[in-house]
Amino acid sequence: MIIDIIKILIPAATTFFVGLLITPAITDFLYRNKMWKKKAGKVGIDGKETSVFNALHKEKEVNTPRMGGVVIWLSAFIVMSIIWILSKLFPGEVMLKLDFVSRNQTWIPVATLLIGALVGLIDDFFEVTKGNGGLSLKKRLFIVGTVALLVSFWFFIKLGIASVGIPFLEDVTIGWFIIPLFVLVTLAIYSGGIIDGIDGLAGGIFGIIFLTYAGLAFYQQQYDLAAFCAAISGGLLAFLWYNIPPARFYMSETGSMALTITLAVVAFMTDSLGEGHGLIVLPIIAFPLILTTASVLIQLASKKIRGKKVFLSSPIHHHFEALGWPSYKVTMRYWIVGVVFAILGLILGLLG
Repeated sequence: MIIDIIKILIPAATTFFVGLLITPAITDFLYRNKMWKKKAGKVGIDGKETSVFNALHKEKEVNTPRMGGVVIWLSAFIVMSIIWILSKLFPGEVMLKLDFVSRNQTWIPVATLLIGALVGLIDDFFEVTKGNGGLSLKKRLFIVGTVALLVSFWFFIKLGIASVGIPFLEDVTIGWFIIPLFVLVTLAIYSGGIIDGIDGLAGGIFGIIFLTYAGLAFYQQQYDLAAFCAAISGGLLAFLWYNIPPARFYMSETGSMALTITLAVVAFMTDSLGEGHGLIVLPIIAFPLILTTASVLIQLASKKIRGKKVFLSSPIHHHFEALGWPSYKVTMRYWIVGVVFAILGLILGLLG
């Protein structure tokens, strides 16, 4: 039991310190190469200029680098690699126990993390160098959907996952419908990546979510998966160290795409595969992401049907900014809400 706890704590702490060590070099590279948007302003999903957002953030958009999410996944990958190499060089009982790179628990989330990170990095690179906004939303959704489809086939065919855990009830078998469900959940969570809009907001929320799933996986005795989630949380804390107001850089697509796709995978792996309910509690644990996406959909529907807005600006965290809340107040209150819902989701996941 003690060694299992240490297995979780070491990746979390080590990834945090590695992240702190590599960030100055990454930051220097981003600033020297001016890796920020060259043109201020943003256009909404409906193709219209987001005037309220642009008034609040247009100056920071052109002097704060993107690609800060590299800190998160790179620090986690470095730590995973070091522990794996040490376990091969010194194959004693302790090192083999600490190694959390395993085929049955972490290969898939590691793969989705790196794929999302690299695709997001390409998108960020195009945005800051070509000035064309990066990959279009349709292209990004297609890529995310394709990755989700491939992973869902692996879950269904290779792992035999065909049911969903329901708290206090028996698992519900849905057969091959697990495939479209996985794709829809992944796309829904990916859409929540737009929470990356205020200094410190996305880093804190994702850190809370992954730490919660680390606890859920640990309870299910999926110790490798728990260690992986803990490592991601450590990387997020290192990112947050430099992302709290005033942010040195933004997470951007290389971070948000990697984290959201991987989160969907982790939720399914802590569901019937882990004899738990990781999928059902996902909307609770990740409530801030759901709220963010819902606010955009409500805004679009209202403008389409009623011809006017519900919020001063969407996503909803920009609405609070437009009301006059300082950005740090919005961020901290989001963190509070995130912690409360994460605790509620964890309780339901453990008791159910």
